[in-house]
Amino acid sequence: MENPRWWNIAVSGMAVTLIAVFLLAGFPQWRTIGAISAVVVFAAGWFALGRAALNCSNRWASPALAVIIIVTLGVAVSFAPFAAIMQCVAYPLLWITANRTRTAIFTNVILALSVAIGYWLGTRNLVEVLLTVGLSLTFSIALGLWITRISELSEQRRQLLTELRDAQEQLAAAHRESGVASERERLAREIHDTIAQDLTGLVMLAQRAQRELPQNTAGPTLALIEESAMAALAETRALVAASAPVGLGGGIQDALVRLAERFGRETGVAVTVEAVGIPPLDRDTEVVLLRIAQEGLANVRKHSAAGSAVIVLSATASGVQLEVRDNGHGFDASAPSDGFGLGGMRDRLALVNGELDVASSPSGTVLTATLPAVIA
Repeated sequence: MENPRWWNIAVSGMAVTLIAVFLLAGFPQWRTIGAISAVVVFAAGWFALGRAALNCSNRWASPALAVIIIVTLGVAVSFAPFAAIMQCVAYPLLWITANRTRTAIFTNVILALSVAIGYWLGTRNLVEVLLTVGLSLTFSIALGLWITRISELSEQRRQLLTELRDAQEQLAAAHRESGVASERERLAREIHDTIAQDLTGLVMLAQRAQRELPQNTAGPTLALIEESAMAALAETRALVAASAPVGLGGGIQDALVRLAERFGRETGVAVTVEAVGIPPLDRDTEVVLLRIAQEGLANVRKHSAAGSAVIVLSATASGVQLEVRDNGHGFDASAPSDGFGLGGMRDRLALVNGELDVASSPSGTVLTATLPAVIA
């Protein structure tokens, strides 16, 4: 029980009770004054130093309080042997304010010697001195060691519970991430097997109709249907690519190279990758970087009409930076956007305390994503 409030109540109650007993016991006046003075100093020392000794906020508070308790209790008992009852409060106070077990045992022994001397001066009865002091000291040390052991076991259990809660939270997070990844894979497969296939069929039907029907009647309409279907198919494939399992075998640099090669084969846009001196990153950081690169290239394909693009991955003082540059016609970066590309990238980066910067001009666009790096 290390709550100062309860010890304040215990010390105050003991002091008031003893002072009342001393006044009513009919002791000689000099004994009464001496005993009361010792009790008052005892209580004052506790109220002045007790909180600092309990909180270890002052390195001298605990030793100073121990000296006050030991001296005042011995003095009080020398004036009034009945004051030995103060031991029931003094011993626990020495235990709870000591910083080590052996210090508590040492101060308890010194307190017992002080009480024994005071008791001998007050009674001159050696048997009574040894019996009173011996029983008190033995009980104090036994109880103090028992309580200390219980406290140590309680602290160990508290640490185990904390570690268990942390492990449960990590396991729950892993389960959530696994569930999200599984759902993304399922949706990617469903989109690929349904919408993407239907759009592919629609493109093929439009192309067939253009070959078979007169061009002067249905040609423009069929061309528009084909163009719209191909645009929807491209967006669907980009969505599938963004939701499919991440291929990070070999690290983020190899994954970016594979992405650039595949993008070049699909679109005819030459993409180069520059990445030097990147430290090993954790998987979550690599996933974010790869998704940003995928979405950045998807914007190049859909909007820029670029002939080439560059992906630059570099380390910064506080993290890692990914740039996607193209030589397309650019756009007004300050204008409101009704698409999901830039907004989705910003949302994804915000989840990892990252930022996205967009700079665009008629000569090209640069997307810059920065995020804190987590070293694997």
